[in-house]
Amino acid sequence: MGTGKTVWDDPADLIRHLQPDHPVMAFAPTVLQDRARQFLTGFPGLVTYAVKSNPDEAVIQNLVAAGLQGFDVASPWEIDLIGRLAPRAARHYHNPVRSRREIAHGVREGILAWSVDSRSELEKLFEQVPVSVIGQRVEISPRFKLPVLGAAYDFGSKFGATPDLAADLLRLVADRGYVASLTFHPGTQCTEPTAWESYIRTAREICDAAGIRAHRLNLGGGFPSHRAAGVAPDLDAIFAKIGKTVAECFGGDAPALVCEPGRGLCADAYALIARVKGLRHGTDVFLNDGVYGALAELPVIGNLDRIEVLTPQGTPRTGARSGRVIFGPTCDSVDRLPGELALPDDVAEDDYIVFHGAGAYSLVINTRFNGFGAVTRATVMGFG
Repeated sequence: MGTGKTVWDDPADLIRHLQPDHPVMAFAPTVLQDRARQFLTGFPGLVTYAVKSNPDEAVIQNLVAAGLQGFDVASPWEIDLIGRLAPRAARHYHNPVRSRREIAHGVREGILAWSVDSRSELEKLFEQVPVSVIGQRVEISPRFKLPVLGAAYDFGSKFGATPDLAADLLRLVADRGYVASLTFHPGTQCTEPTAWESYIRTAREICDAAGIRAHRLNLGGGFPSHRAAGVAPDLDAIFAKIGKTVAECFGGDAPALVCEPGRGLCADAYALIARVKGLRHGTDVFLNDGVYGALAELPVIGNLDRIEVLTPQGTPRTGARSGRVIFGPTCDSVDRLPGELALPDDVAEDDYIVFHGAGAYSLVINTRFNGFGAVTRATVMGFG
């Protein structure tokens, strides 16, 4: 405990010296910046970060340091956060449904890019949002949806117009004098490149139906992180498929491209370190974190199984792996990870389980239910 270190080599180094008894979220800024540069060099357009996935100020600052120049903001709070931390960056207000008070806040803050997925919401924008702000025309992007393909869950159940409605909205936006663009979201943790291909081809059909050339095409988020053990998702293959499909569909008259990754940028820059509280019946494992804490997303999206088990001395457990039921610390039977996780047979009380790739939606939806949920933050050089 008396090391005086503030930056650790990796999670094992942190465990050896601190023996933390509360969950720890270990952040590797170098990993985040490397991933940002992969997007900036590989994606053929403007990269914006979906702030909702992890709004930690250190994340925003490191993304700006890596060269990111845009952010997808989905609330007045996020608008203000980016206005304070990255005042020169573009802010795209792409939550398609907003109250009039929220719209007014965006107008006061000079937001230049909005999305919409219904006639009623478009009318609200027409009522409140000027066509231009300080000499710059305001962009409105109808958001459309297709049946989900290759994603962990379907964003289209909440947001998105049909292609026919999107064409009508695009025409209305252009007729009013706004910059007319399009946007979509293929669904979270989308590992299938053809999902983007289907959306891009449909975007061309929408433009043709509307008789409008979209100024920009925002391909949304959905870019996957490395959640499962084994081969990491191939982001470069997704970027290549996007570039090829846009060229085929639009040729030399292609719209400018935008993307808004959240998980795909921040998730792999974090690892959650949880401690084993107890073992029961030789099968059940109780942790000091669970679905009311930093693992809240797992029942919806599935287990994060890129894990390692370390002793209190930071050495790996190497026993044969078998499926274990994993419970969190609260006095609630719902506090259980889905299915089973494969853990070493020699896992023991006071060991640590390191969940790699835990940086998206973990800290921001953590609760303090039952008095648990206190998560310490730490910085590491990397993950070994």
